[in-house]
Amino acid sequence: MLIIGLTGGLATGKSTVSSILSSPPHNLPIVDADVLARKVVEPGTSGYNAIVKHFGPKTPDLLVPAGPDMPEAGPAGKGRPLNRPALGRRVFGDSAEVRQDRARLNGIVHPAVRWEAYKALLWAYLGGHWAVVWDVPLLFEVGIDRLCGVVVVVSVRDPAVQMERLRARDPHLSAEDAESRVRSQMDVRVKARSPWWWGTALWVCPALAVAAGVWTVAVNWRAGKRWEKEEAVERAKL
Repeated sequence: MLIIGLTGGLATGKSTVSSILSSPPHNLPIVDADVLARKVVEPGTSGYNAIVKHFGPKTPDLLVPAGPDMPEAGPAGKGRPLNRPALGRRVFGDSAEVRQDRARLNGIVHPAVRWEAYKALLWAYLGGHWAVVWDVPLLFEVGIDRLCGVVVVVSVRDPAVQMERLRARDPHLSAEDAESRVRSQMDVRVKARSPWWWGTALWVCPALAVAAGVWTVAVNWRAGKRWEKEEAVERAKL
């Protein structure tokens, strides 16, 4: 099964590309790291408890405020959800303290997300899919690119356009907050150059290129046969 790594900067259009790849005629399953990241910090999870324990004492507004629609113990009695904008202000920026907090948050969230992603990839493989899209904003930063057969980087040419898209998507962000979030990630221009390592490896090692080519042909042949079989079944129904 081919693992297609999908990455890019904030508000560069990854969701649009993901939607295209998951829709006909591609119909590829999507393993979305952002979705998994929200899942592993839901109230009651070990990730949620670790975040509250570490960030709670120095972030008074870490949790969504209690009110008529939000019980003190949360909707399910496991705690109130995280106030993501407040947490974001703790971990996005350039100061030494912020970088330390960001590293701590990543140390809590990333292992849990990776485990959930591995399970999703396994299910995609067992489901007979020839390829799966692994959507990871920090794909290169955490080394996930090494597990991908191909990497797609989504970028925008003008940083000002990226900033406009981010603030339109997240209107609660100030200009300073938006800039801090963009600066906290690897430069998208560096990401755009990074996928070339696989092509270089194939050029340097011809045996690897041959093996990769044979594998791709075999997978495509199998997918073609399956498609022909499905088409024959559909024609027989007419």
